[in-house]
Amino acid sequence: MSPALDYFISTKAASVQSQTENNARPDLPDSPSDDETYYNARLDPVNYLEGPLSSNPATRLRQMLARPGIVVAPGICDGISARCAIEAGFNCLYQSGAATTASRLGQPDLAIATLNDFVGAASMVSSIDPCMPIIADADTGFGGPTMVARTVKQYAKAGVAALHIEDQVQTKRCGHLLGKQVVSRDEFITRVRAAVLARDAIPGNSDFVIIARTDSAQVLGMEEAIIRLQLAAKVGADVCFIEGVRTKELLESTVRALAPKPVLVNVISGGLTPSFTSSEAEAMGAKIIIFSLVSCVAMVHAVRLAMQSLKKTGTDFTSAQGMDPRAFFEVM
Repeated sequence: MSPALDYFISTKAASVQSQTENNARPDLPDSPSDDETYYNARLDPVNYLEGPLSSNPATRLRQMLARPGIVVAPGICDGISARCAIEAGFNCLYQSGAATTASRLGQPDLAIATLNDFVGAASMVSSIDPCMPIIADADTGFGGPTMVARTVKQYAKAGVAALHIEDQVQTKRCGHLLGKQVVSRDEFITRVRAAVLARDAIPGNSDFVIIARTDSAQVLGMEEAIIRLQLAAKVGADVCFIEGVRTKELLESTVRALAPKPVLVNVISGGLTPSFTSSEAEAMGAKIIIFSLVSCVAMVHAVRLAMQSLKKTGTDFTSAQGMDPRAFFEVM
């Protein structure tokens, strides 16, 4: 049995321990001079610039992050939406917490879904295309540091490429709703550090990507949100994510403040963030754009119309639009 991880040790010790255990390549540069900054030479983006895309989804995502172009990840909520996204040609998917809660439980995004709900959904989606990078919402990590570590290991085992951990309280809510509450800086950084250490402890040199998300902008202001993500990057977060960026100028200033860390932006129609297109977000410097509710909102509209038509006409002929069982199964 491997020894328990100490989630409160210094980031320097964690980095040294990780590099020793993972046999980091000796020809890579040494750790930066700042002794408090986490550094794992094996995960340096320079190692992912060349070569064909990996069949490992986490490695593939790191390659996509290291190379030119924005990563566009549509939100999926079930197997059908995942199949449709793949059919449309997307090369990365996003498993939204709100969409997962809605599709599996028929409930709003109010801290109702559990780790088992999220992992079950992730396992199903990753089995559809094991090479497809999936970025998955992990809420607050579902508990303290030990539970955050368990979450990372469960997600990685399910085939997920990346997860994001946020700084809301355990009784969280959708990031685009008002009335959010966040934990202290220290508690947030402890969550991120726990996730990084858990990733580094996975046997076989895992490339699993840790995304630090803060919801503090609407509660404590943009300055505090940026400080929190700067601290998260310092303890090893691979990507930074401010939820609810309200303007183009704020997104651009966020990218500058967090450089060279990649920045993720979440676009929800009618939410706090303007409806940036993927090309607009790329021009602002964002590296990942997710459209969290694109599939489940479209599904509500489509299913409503189908049910209303069936109720009114007594047949599903119109809503089927000529799709017979064979055509439906071909999508699957």
